[in-house]
Amino acid sequence: MRKKRRFKFVVIAAAASVILLGSSEAKAQFEEAAEDAVSAYVLDAQTGQVLYQKNETEELPPASMTKIMTMLLIMEALEDEKIQLNDKVRTSNRAASMGGSQIFLEEGEVMTVDEMLKGIAVGSANDASVAMAEHISGSEGAFIEKMNQKAKSLDLEHTSFKNTTGLPADKHYTSAQDLAAISRELLQYEKILEYTGLYEDYLRKGKDNEFWLVNTNRLVRHYDGVDGLKTGYTKEARYNLTATAEKNGMRIITVLMGADSPKERNQITASLLDDAFQHHEYHQLASKGDTVTSVRVEKGKHAEAEAVLEKDAGVVLRKGEDAGNITEEIKTKKIVTAPASSGEQVGTIRYYNENDLLSEADLVLKEDIVPAGWTELFGRSMQRMMGNAS
Repeated sequence: MRKKRRFKFVVIAAAASVILLGSSEAKAQFEEAAEDAVSAYVLDAQTGQVLYQKNETEELPPASMTKIMTMLLIMEALEDEKIQLNDKVRTSNRAASMGGSQIFLEEGEVMTVDEMLKGIAVGSANDASVAMAEHISGSEGAFIEKMNQKAKSLDLEHTSFKNTTGLPADKHYTSAQDLAAISRELLQYEKILEYTGLYEDYLRKGKDNEFWLVNTNRLVRHYDGVDGLKTGYTKEARYNLTATAEKNGMRIITVLMGADSPKERNQITASLLDDAFQHHEYHQLASKGDTVTSVRVEKGKHAEAEAVLEKDAGVVLRKGEDAGNITEEIKTKKIVTAPASSGEQVGTIRYYNENDLLSEADLVLKEDIVPAGWTELFGRSMQRMMGNAS
């Protein structure tokens, strides 16, 4: 059952909502911006709410936007401490032989993970992508398996990876919707923006073969707030761009596939970002750590445990739209068995406007659930037995 509440809204940014797809004015604005694209998708990164979608599930070659997944697995390996930024990565013959965009690695050449990641994020380097795949997984093939496993774990139904680079390959495809989901996952690692947000830098500084990196995503320099993510081009895919921008504390993701030129790619993406930031607002409803409800505990020292928000929760609405009818729906596990750790997911809270789901947020345990001792459990059993007997 949904509970209706009147919220005191704190407007902290601009965004858009699933319900906007039903607004003819909003939809017309985005359609005009994306008119010449094969496929387009616009997403609010924080809530996951959709602004606009066009042919969003069409399976298309992503070209170098493939590297968004490559970078995601690199960031996960860093997070899990399987690799370090200062680790040395040796270039194999295979990695050095990659064509297309590259930083001209030579067989046996050594760079750090930090330098390789910079080459991938800024220069779209195919050779660095293969070198990092081999460094993490032993071979590019094993890394590709991880890419597809990750796609499956994200419930991506229109994605199949055959390489780490995006070079043309049979049955190598994804969709605008799936790319937005991968990008949103990547953005959980904020450090990636230190790389994708660079406009220019150098590799092999001070050496005879010093290499000047210039970001293939020109919007990093020419659109205020853009700090990622990845361009892509092949003759088959045409000109593609997954972009992200943050203004006033709110982050938007746009995916554009199939533009006819770099200029058109940038113009369409900029227009999509303009519409997102100019016409919508983000409303924060609750903060990270707020207690939402409690859950029953079995075999624990206490009979109940607090369930709190894992992250800030909010919704996005069109500017001027009435926010007074938002309802919430809380779902939790019936019972949590001790022991359990703080941060463990135990439920969700969903926000609706009438029948439209706007956003949802995870509920997690506030504290560790400590198991009850043997004497406590025995005493409770005796109490239940005596209660049943009476």
